[in-house]
Amino acid sequence: MKDLQFEARLEAMKEDMPGPKLSRAFNRSWPNYRRWFVHNGLRFRPTYLASRRALRMHMPELLPTYDAVVETAGGGDLEARLLSMWCPPFYMGGCSQAILTGAEPALIRSYEYGPRHLEGLWLASRFNGRRVLAMADRLWGVLDGMNEDGLVVSLSFGGREAEGQGFGIPVVLRYVLEIANTTAEAVEMLRRIPVHMSFSIAVIDRKGKHATVHVNPDRQAEVVERRVSTNHQHGVEWALHAKNTKSVEREAAVEKLLAASPSIESVISGFLRPPVYQTHYGRDCGTLYTAVYRPLDASVELVWPGSVWRQSCANFQEEVRIIRFSDGE
Repeated sequence: MKDLQFEARLEAMKEDMPGPKLSRAFNRSWPNYRRWFVHNGLRFRPTYLASRRALRMHMPELLPTYDAVVETAGGGDLEARLLSMWCPPFYMGGCSQAILTGAEPALIRSYEYGPRHLEGLWLASRFNGRRVLAMADRLWGVLDGMNEDGLVVSLSFGGREAEGQGFGIPVVLRYVLEIANTTAEAVEMLRRIPVHMSFSIAVIDRKGKHATVHVNPDRQAEVVERRVSTNHQHGVEWALHAKNTKSVEREAAVEKLLAASPSIESVISGFLRPPVYQTHYGRDCGTLYTAVYRPLDASVELVWPGSVWRQSCANFQEEVRIIRFSDGE
């Protein structure tokens, strides 16, 4: 059988305020953004005025940054509507998350998606005076990230087909990292901001205070006593998605890792083995990176088998790397 190879480009970029670097990143990704945003018809997307009104109502502190980001993207109507992330199209993926407590708290998260869809922007910014380091989605949204005060957040798709009026979760996580200092503040924000799909949000701060929050478009946000989350919430509701992403198997494997050892290194090792580590890249369900966040020194490592890429809020180095993957089908 032919060995299928895939690769993805990852760029570590430092730009304190939206500017020419972010503009180049947007132009690089715009054809894919646009195709995704209008694929089921532009008439189903909210207007610019409705999108901006929603931001002003729910996350007013974010408006100046939003305006600056839109400007870097050319200031067009379609671009502004996409970047607001108000009621975007449905999308999904697979991720595993583990919160580690103890002397050195940590949050470990693997990201499963298709290499061809990876935006690949690892952005260090200071949009509101606070250093934020995050894996970006739709230019300024956050898949996982931390701020210099040691607050860490990450997301995993909640495994439900429910859809409603709300924000794409990446812009909500951007808001949390820009404004909040603690897990308690982050949870309060996640409770009140509407989202358009279901997600499980993992949160931990420098003091080790942590939470897993289930957010949904049709249910009240719920804080659960869980330190592990994959792609279902209390139970499997979308059986086919859970089966295809091995959500139940990954959850069991990560819970076993946490029960067996509190060591960060041993949990990382488990994340780099099946079933947590997945290689179905041809089906857009392979592990693209595993992020290890350490709130005490505000550092993060991206980890692959045999490779580690470390950055921190205090010392962030710009670099481009090409990551290669072999399909395990």
